[in-house]
Amino acid sequence: MARQYAIYDVFTDRKLAGNPLAVIFDGAGLSDEMMQTIAGEMNLSETVFVQPADHASHTARIRIFTPGRELPFAGHPTVGSAIALAERAYSGETANMDLVSVLEETIGPVRCAVRVRPGEASFAEFDLPRLSSRHELQLDRQGLADALSVKASAIGFENHVPTVWSAGVPFLLVPLHDVATIESVEFEPQLWERVAPMSEGRLTSAYIYCRGGVHHAAKFHARMFSPDMGIHEDPATGSAVAALSGAIHHFDALPDGHHPMMIEQGVEMSRPSYIHLHIDVKDGAVSRARIGGQAVRLATGTLDL
Repeated sequence: MARQYAIYDVFTDRKLAGNPLAVIFDGAGLSDEMMQTIAGEMNLSETVFVQPADHASHTARIRIFTPGRELPFAGHPTVGSAIALAERAYSGETANMDLVSVLEETIGPVRCAVRVRPGEASFAEFDLPRLSSRHELQLDRQGLADALSVKASAIGFENHVPTVWSAGVPFLLVPLHDVATIESVEFEPQLWERVAPMSEGRLTSAYIYCRGGVHHAAKFHARMFSPDMGIHEDPATGSAVAALSGAIHHFDALPDGHHPMMIEQGVEMSRPSYIHLHIDVKDGAVSRARIGGQAVRLATGTLDL
């Protein structure tokens, strides 16, 4: 059977930047084992398999696989899939519209707003299906420093300290002093596997961040490493930004109101990615958070499977 697919670069407005995503449009009938094998063959951070939605009012069901395992939720597959399905349904580059779609993910239904304009990179944003929550776990500061090849004194800035947060996928968030320190990181996966805690039944991935960035509009600069997902380094990680939203609110004591910010990632990989995060705070708590970004189609093809 010929199954149509496309490759999109996500969280960017230009090709060969951002985070590449494979979208398999004809994912029905594939076993879990086959989807995992195909994701390994694609060897991208994530591969999405589009299947018929369980509810008629929803756009599609999507299954998200890294080279190592399936994820219940992820940011760049959500943004990329919403854009890919919209462009496929409405004639791609000639389309001019705003629409709302609902993608059924393992975590639950995810509501996406999509903007498609002729001659422009399409944009999509989604409401977090689960707000970020902190997992109180013991952390070895020196062990984390060794795994990142930095001095222990370089960990932390202002009142930000290492913590574990999850909005569906758990991350160990490690704040570092500045961009130069993050650029110097040499990730040691074997050391990380020894020191990183388990959370939600899996090894926590490393998400390191600092204030500022290379791009003048960036509020935070970040990198992500995940031996558990089979990803040495990821150019853009929406699910990590979803987790980070909780830490930002917690450590920065965001006041009530709307807080837009941009997080840059992938700079060290020469694949700069720009993730838009919006946090709404009401009565001292996060009431809503959204993640968005652009995506551009790089390639199309068929799988003969």
